[in-house]
Order: sequence, then structure tokens, then C-alpha cells
Amino acid sequence: MAQEIQMWKLKKLIKGLDSAKGAGPSSMISLILPPNDEISRASAMLTQEYATAASVKSRLARPPGLAAITMTQQRLKLYNRVPPNGLVLFVGTVLTDEGREKKVIVDFEPYKPIKTFLYLCDIKFHTEALSELLELDSRFGFIVIDGNYTLFGTLAGHTREVIHEFAVDPPKKHGRGGGSALRFPRREELKRRNYMHKIAEHAMEHFITNDKVNVKGFVLAGTADFKTALGQNDMLDLRLAAKIIAVVDVSYGGENGFNQAIELAAELLANAEYFEESSQDTGRCCFGIENLLKALDLGAIETLIAWENLDITRYTLRNAAGDEIIVHSNKEQENNREKFLDESTGLEMEQTSEPQSLLEWFAEKCKDLSVNFEFVTDRSQEGTQFVKEFGGIAALLRYKVDFANLESTSDRRDEVV
Repeated sequence: MAQEIQMWKLKKLIKGLDSAKGAGPSSMISLILPPNDEISRASAMLTQEYATAASVKSRLARPPGLAAITMTQQRLKLYNRVPPNGLVLFVGTVLTDEGREKKVIVDFEPYKPIKTFLYLCDIKFHTEALSELLELDSRFGFIVIDGNYTLFGTLAGHTREVIHEFAVDPPKKHGRGGGSALRFPRREELKRRNYMHKIAEHAMEHFITNDKVNVKGFVLAGTADFKTALGQNDMLDLRLAAKIIAVVDVSYGGENGFNQAIELAAELLANAEYFEESSQDTGRCCFGIENLLKALDLGAIETLIAWENLDITRYTLRNAAGDEIIVHSNKEQENNREKFLDESTGLEMEQTSEPQSLLEWFAEKCKDLSVNFEFVTDRSQEGTQFVKEFGGIAALLRYKVDFANLESTSDRRDEVV
């Protein structure tokens, strides 16, 4: 769960950094130091870069570059050594939407080791090297089968890899009658069985290492009934068969089929359990912010599922009577509202703390309460359905909760607007 939250926060950070526009040439520095690198080496490099930038004759290019290097040098002085997982810095002067200059300094230790060294001074931040941090430690295996071709691949986070592929010649049909007409189905079945045996042998070769399955789970994909036959007969090693997590239909074989299988299976694990609970009306699922807050107060949430782009802000306000009120509002509602008013008095309410992303607030609470937190996208049919039907946030519960007859256990009043 912790890694999922870290990945979501990193995605959000990358999105903000990518949208930043530099105040001038060389006004933005991207610096990544891998583990075991030296702060002193980076400092010496920046000193050399400063001397080079100071010699630039263009007055337009020189000041932003010098300022960015100076800010980076000052930030590096806060570190005696490179942290165990490496050090990432994004420093520079950016232009706001109003055209004003704003200094930006982002520095952090990644949540897992980063292997890349990077130093770039440009008019934008370079976040490409952070992509390796978004790869999950878990690898999933894919076997994509059609009548002529089989592909073996793996998926780890956003990284896909084709590890083996082979083609076969299908049995040829002919129009002869007599004994040939009777032999052809037997020949076809024998060739088909040999094809399945060959797939099973390659699966053992590529997905079992030191007598252990080297992937977290399998997705069988294919056309017609080839994929089903492999999963149901006794040819596949029992250790591999036990790891089958999904069987999906694809329209193509080869790499096109591999890409399609990834799309179809991407949200399957994250959403399948919730859709099953909601369709069976077991009472062990809930959606809507008000119900989610009540379930969280009760300690009833087992897994919280949220759309990674959910844009809802949590405000802590105080009315004229001194009561603290929590208001949740999305971007569109905020743009249409000049200020928050107390419904009973019509007076403007006071903000008692900085607004916070609802997802960040939930992430902190889930971490404190040891609640599973899973993020989904809307890039699949299941993900799109989840966003449309459940508002992009829902939960699986540890037990059934009667929300209709339940009062909030919080002393503060929560409002969803």
C-alpha cells in the first residue's frame, strides 16, 4: 500500500513539473544523483557549470542560468551525503499563469533506489528518468496465443518486455475424400496437442527459475479457444496453472495482442472484487464521500479504491458560531463559487487551515489505520465504469454497515458540495 501511495504522489509531482515553464533559457535544473554518488562531485560539477554560465555573453541567457545553479548549490549544502536511495533535485525559476516569476525547489530521496545519473540545465524540467520509479516490483507474465503464433511477455509497472515468441504451421486442409477425410481431424488434433505441449514447455523455461515461479501471476490471452485449452488441460505445469489470474479475449496475436491483453487486464485486479461485491449486494462495499468518511470513522474499510485523477479538495472551515465544518469541493464547483457561506447565517466562513487534496488526506488516514489503498485509471472499460458509476472513489468493507441509520461519529460536521 505504501508503495502505491508513493507512486501516486510521484505521478502528481511529475505532472506538475512537466507543466512548468522556465523563465528563460537554462533557468531550470534537473539533477539526479544515484546511491553511492558523492555530494562533493556534484558540487564541483556545479561550480564548473557556474563558471561556464558566467562567461556567456548573452544577458538574456546568463542571469537565469546563474540563479538556478546558485539555488542548486545552496540546496546541496543541506546534504552531507547522497541518501541510500539517491537524491532528486528540480530547481529553477518558472513563469506562473499570470506571467510572474516564481522560484521552485524540489528535492527528495526516492522511495526506492534510482539508478540514473542526470544533470540538465534547460528551459524545462526533465522528469523522464523518474519513470523507473513508477515500475512496480511485481512482474506479471503474459502468454498470448493464436492458431499460428505464441508470444511470452512480462509486465512490471509500465515496462513491458517480449521474452520469447515462436510461430507454427497450422494443418493444411485438402479436399480429398475417403481415408484422408477421416485422418485429417486426427492429424489436426495431434498437431494442436503438440502445439499446446510446446507452449507449456516454453512457459516452464521462461517463468520458472530455480524451481519457483518468477512472476506474481499470469494472464492468458488469445483468439478462439487456444488460451482456454492451455489453462484447462493438464499440460501446463501445476505451479504455473495455480498462478493464472485472468483469461482474456484478444483480436490479434503477437505484439498487438500483447498490448491489447495489457489494456484489458490493467484494471481487472483492482476493480474485480469491488464490482463483484456491489453486483451481489452483499453490503460490504460503499461509495460516496459521506459514507466513506463514516466507514473510515468506524474502522470498517478494508480497501479504499480511488481514481488517480480524482480532483476534490478538502476545506476545514469555521462558522460564526465557532463550529468546525469540513467541506469537499471539486474544481468546477470552486470556480463557480466566490467564497464559502454558512447556510444558516449567510456569512462567509473562515478557513482554519490550508486546503488539502482529498486523495492525499485519505492516503494519510489509510496509512495510519493500515487500510489498503489502491489507485486505478480510466484507461480501461472497467476503470471508466468505476469512475462513472461510483464517482471515482469507493471502498470494500470488513463487514456490512447500515449507512441509512448511522450517524457520523465525528464531532465535526462534514459537508459534500
